[in-house]
Amino acid sequence: MYNSFFGLTETPFNLTPDPRYLYLSSNHREAIDHLLYGINERKGFILITGGIGAGKTTLCRVLLDRLDEKTKSALILNSFISDMELLKLIVQEFGVDIDTNAGREITKKDYVDALNRFLLTNFSNGGNAVLLIDEAQNLSREVLEQLRMLSNLETEREKLIQIVLIGQPELNDIIGAPSLRQLNDRILVRYFLKPLGDMDVKGYVEHRLVVAGSHGNITFTSGAYKRLYSRSEGIPRRINSICDRSLLIAYTKGAYTVTGTIIDKAANDLYGAGDVIKKGGLFSWVRPLHIILIAFILLVAAGITGFIYLKHMYEVSLSRQVKEVVAAQKKEETPVVKEVKKEAELYLDSANSISALFSLFYRNNPDKKINDAGGRLSLETFELAPEYYITLKKPFVLKTNRDMTNIKYLLITGVNENGARCSDAEGNEREISKEFLFENWGGSVSWIFPVYARDQIYNIGMEGPAISRFQKTLQSKGYLVQVNGIYDITTLNEMKRFQGDFGLRVDGVAGPRTNALLYQMAE
Repeated sequence: MYNSFFGLTETPFNLTPDPRYLYLSSNHREAIDHLLYGINERKGFILITGGIGAGKTTLCRVLLDRLDEKTKSALILNSFISDMELLKLIVQEFGVDIDTNAGREITKKDYVDALNRFLLTNFSNGGNAVLLIDEAQNLSREVLEQLRMLSNLETEREKLIQIVLIGQPELNDIIGAPSLRQLNDRILVRYFLKPLGDMDVKGYVEHRLVVAGSHGNITFTSGAYKRLYSRSEGIPRRINSICDRSLLIAYTKGAYTVTGTIIDKAANDLYGAGDVIKKGGLFSWVRPLHIILIAFILLVAAGITGFIYLKHMYEVSLSRQVKEVVAAQKKEETPVVKEVKKEAELYLDSANSISALFSLFYRNNPDKKINDAGGRLSLETFELAPEYYITLKKPFVLKTNRDMTNIKYLLITGVNENGARCSDAEGNEREISKEFLFENWGGSVSWIFPVYARDQIYNIGMEGPAISRFQKTLQSKGYLVQVNGIYDITTLNEMKRFQGDFGLRVDGVAGPRTNALLYQMAE
């Protein structure tokens, strides 16, 4: 109704889960990081919870758009199903054919066997598989147990299917029940999607308006944003409802500016005005005679209180004098202990370290729109000796060797000749010595590598800027190459030497793993 008036091409505040409209607040970005980490690392089970209207379903759509072509996906939106219906839906979503004899009823075993064959073939082709179930709090215990059994489809080292459960907060209580303990113990990646903060509401509204085709025709006052946050509590679905009604009200008034008054009017129309004190309410019983009586009572109470207070102050003063005398006598005997502020934990668990690594990447690269360029982010892991730490130029996560039963990680944000900078659990950077780094070095290091669609495998005879870039990196590390942009025989031989030094496949071809390591070492 109001789109043409405001010059919009579509309605900006629909409640449908359109991925284009997802505003990536810090909470949503961390949720996506957790999802991608759990899927890429084949963690098996991933749990995402959040309140009603927090944007969980839209998050599902965005995740599907970000999965690479080798990752097969299945999305189930209807969670009021039986365990048999679940298996049938999964098989249908993955496009798996069921081979059964004519006239025989299809059993659970038929579905599971067909799914297992599909997953094994997919895995052997270098693929991954993801099952996403929205509104998972509605799943019965029988269905949840069936999902646990599906997670047993695995090789000796890898999970064949990654199962993402997305639901409301009560899903935690359901899975936490003693009868589902085996399932709960298998969930290694968890994230709670919180509502938007007050600083995110403005960005959220402006983002949706721009996607809907706004060219600045609509403005919200600062008071409007404050009222919007207060009335919506930062819940995206409520923001959408209030903003949609606000634009309708502004349209009927012929106004292009949404004020706090309009926001309140819209919220009142949708949710009511809230608790107000009406006439004849709390203080309607007060009468002049009552006031005199109350004043007398308060005066008597004040007198009694004053006497008690003076008596108490005399006793406190006397007690203080006695304590001061005793303290003076023991001053030389009692050492003064200063309270030491405890530093934040330096060692992180696996999920938090990877999540912090992704957040750090986005913070360092705010304008890197890798998905728009047809790319993706890859989490690369290498086994490196500690003496190579100085060659690592990008932030990385170091697996420590402190406790093999409860492995911890260090998030290294930068290195120098004397040691490194390390980010603690609160995101504060702290200097660590080279000796400390070497003592904790477990060998495994991980970093984020942006893979673009234009990237390819480089081999002898090829030319271009990309070859010049990795030639420059090789040269800076002491390899005898000339930066000429040509993959010549010298570059081929030095590339083989580089691959051999760092435990890569020695073929002289700059493939994905070689490129990932060269990216990490580039200044």
